[in-house]
Amino acid sequence: MTNDHIPVMANEVLTGLNLRDGGIYVDGTFGRGGYSQAILEAAATRVFGIDRDPAAITFGAELSDKYDGRLTVLEGCFGDMAELMAKAGIESVDGVTLDLGVSSPQIDDPVRGFSFRFDGPLDMRMSGDGPTAADFVNEAGEEEIADVIYHYGEERYSRRIARGIVEARAIDPILSTAQLVGIIHKNVRRSKDGIDPATRTFMALRIQVNDELGELERGLIGAEKILAPGGRLVVVSFHSLEDRRVKSFLHERSGATGRGSRHMPELPADAPIPSFKLIKRGAIKPSETEASENPRARSARLRVAERSDAPAWSNRQ
Repeated sequence: MTNDHIPVMANEVLTGLNLRDGGIYVDGTFGRGGYSQAILEAAATRVFGIDRDPAAITFGAELSDKYDGRLTVLEGCFGDMAELMAKAGIESVDGVTLDLGVSSPQIDDPVRGFSFRFDGPLDMRMSGDGPTAADFVNEAGEEEIADVIYHYGEERYSRRIARGIVEARAIDPILSTAQLVGIIHKNVRRSKDGIDPATRTFMALRIQVNDELGELERGLIGAEKILAPGGRLVVVSFHSLEDRRVKSFLHERSGATGRGSRHMPELPADAPIPSFKLIKRGAIKPSETEASENPRARSARLRVAERSDAPAWSNRQ
């Protein structure tokens, strides 16, 4: 792997997974195989990588030859991991890891349209299927565009940007990343911290186009279904929206929320048995060394939990 493909917090992910020889692990966000390779080289395991990006599937097919059948790459969304693993003949696994967000190869390819640093088609689709970011900004109403930019990008100038988009598209369709960047720069000044004004809007559109938060919710439920008792779930997120959802899911499923106190009543008698045990209550952050050497790692947060022998909550009627 080149330096561009070094997986964030790889050592912490391996520790969190508690690898064992003979175990089966799912790398739900295969990308360029950083975590998969680290797992395969750390123990005598089998790994199933999942990705919806055709480029990642092609790369994985080539990489699998290196590991003598121990690596299988499945094309699809990690939110469908339970169904994908069932089709592969696997009923349960010993670990699942997810590295959320967009990969460096996707960002660095102008044709994919993920980055405001390069001019290219305003696409942003991870799978290559479905509506593009250009479709959204040219067809959605001003209020919907503003809401997406505000809620997914946490951009306080969302309404100003949405208004600029609607005004610009009335003259010419917005088809390229450079067009969109120009609109944003026209309506939002560069902040003192040096962050490009387009950063939050591009992230918001990417989340919208790929239904990333919905995918995350489905993926967490899928992991709960397929993890064997004692299996580990390790999730690395880079955005507060994602991390909050992971935290909420794991705290709820572990019974860490709603505990009785003098201010709150005890959990109801029919509350489900916790399906996870938190290995660490808070998020694990990258080391100072990694954060200084790899800018992408600075915002990373890792959460890890262990599956109990209780039924999956998602299976309750």
